Amino acid sequence: MSQLLSIFLNTFQPVMLLSGFFGTLFGIVLGAIPGLNGGIGIAVMLPFTYSMPPAVGLLFLGGIYMGSGYGGAISAILLNVPGTVNATCTAIEGSRMAKRGLGKEALYYAVLASCVGGFVGVAALILFTPLLARLSLRFGPPEMFLVSLCGLAIVGSMSSGKVMRGIMSAFLGLFLSMIGMQASTGFTRFTFGSKLLLSGIDTIPAIIGLFAISEMVHQAYIMKNSEEQKADFELKNNIKAVTAMKRMLTTFRVTLWKSSFMGTFIGILPGTGGAIASFLAYSEAKRISKEPEQFGKGAPDGIVAVESANNAAVGGSMVPMLGLGIPGSTNSAIMLGALTIHGLIPGNQLFTETPQVAYGFLFGMLLTVVFMGVIGVFGIPLFSQILKVKMKYIIPAVIMCCLLGAYSSRNSMADVFFACIFAVIGFLFTKLDIPSAPLLLGLILGGIIEKNFVKTLSLANAHNTAMVFYILKRPLCIGILAVVVYLIYSNAKDGIKAKRIRTEIK
Repeated sequence: MSQLLSIFLNTFQPVMLLSGFFGTLFGIVLGAIPGLNGGIGIAVMLPFTYSMPPAVGLLFLGGIYMGSGYGGAISAILLNVPGTVNATCTAIEGSRMAKRGLGKEALYYAVLASCVGGFVGVAALILFTPLLARLSLRFGPPEMFLVSLCGLAIVGSMSSGKVMRGIMSAFLGLFLSMIGMQASTGFTRFTFGSKLLLSGIDTIPAIIGLFAISEMVHQAYIMKNSEEQKADFELKNNIKAVTAMKRMLTTFRVTLWKSSFMGTFIGILPGTGGAIASFLAYSEAKRISKEPEQFGKGAPDGIVAVESANNAAVGGSMVPMLGLGIPGSTNSAIMLGALTIHGLIPGNQLFTETPQVAYGFLFGMLLTVVFMGVIGVFGIPLFSQILKVKMKYIIPAVIMCCLLGAYSSRNSMADVFFACIFAVIGFLFTKLDIPSAPLLLGLILGGIIEKNFVKTLSLANAHNTAMVFYILKRPLCIGILAVVVYLIYSNAKDGIKAKRIRTEIK
């Protein structure tokens, strides 16, 4: 307990405070600019965290993740252009409030609900992640093989209704993870005689190319149709943040807390994320509302439901990522890459060997929620100015940072080349409507799956039994398989429901 108290106090060191503050600020700005999001910010800034202590670097990236969850609501309310997919339903209600001169009130509801949802999600992250990590002590190679394989299958298949495309993307990631020297035998695979491929494909250029550069190329492709968006709505009302908070905690309290817990739970389920949480929370808020006819015309409780759910999903999605190494969303998948790049292994080892880093990051995420609230409340008069930045100025700056970051990965021009290749892949995936996240997860989890498969096969041979029967003799393996079957069923059910809701509200 004294160690945890000491770690908690260390989170208030100036370097941790500055890291969390500027990460959150950067995330809010990225989320507010249509076309950008937290995933791009994490991918671009990941290489710049090399020189930082692990806890500081992870908190900076976590701040981007948390801040971007709220930032998308800004452009959704002011422009009726969601900065992120999660803010789609926020645009439905927020833009209509803004047209009635209630834009400032809508922005207050968005930021305050985001803070409450973010706090609930981070609280779950602090409470449940160490429990999962301690459980992982009983995980041997067979259990880790099943967890990694099933985690890949869940995230790869649950791709916003594009099941087959998600599976194809995941298998491509698995193939790319096999390039280079095989760890257990030393044999080279798929190098075609090139020395550049002996060490395999590094995670950083893959992340940067697949999510950051490809998005900038896509934005350049559509810039003629989107760059001239302007803020049409004025912030006429003079409502205060305290008044909005009081109303939210009284009139909308059921919606607020129900959506926060719903978002946390859905975020914990691998392969779901804030988008599904937002749609389901919006639907539930409409169902329990005393005035459901106001939805679609500017209902404040619709904004409260969506923003609390998608920010709660931020903390929830990092629970399986830190505890078991299974990302719950695209952004947490990139965070997993950041974790491994800093030499940290998810699971019990993270909390036993490096508790200062693990708990420092967890407690620091609470600070990002506070910073998000402060920046959101005091920054409302400035947000309309941020939205006036044109994409033609943003695109070259982001691409330059991306190429610099790819090179700094291993000080090799080959990584710049790999980043460009992944940028082309990401752009083609976007045009063909193929999800990119499963590819990244396949690339990250492929090595883990192979390593544990080889160890499990060796153990089964040592016990003179078939690998399948060796796995089924272990009770924990059977439990994992049962949980996975339930998760696949739950994810499929929620995905179908969210798709139906999305169709109804269009």
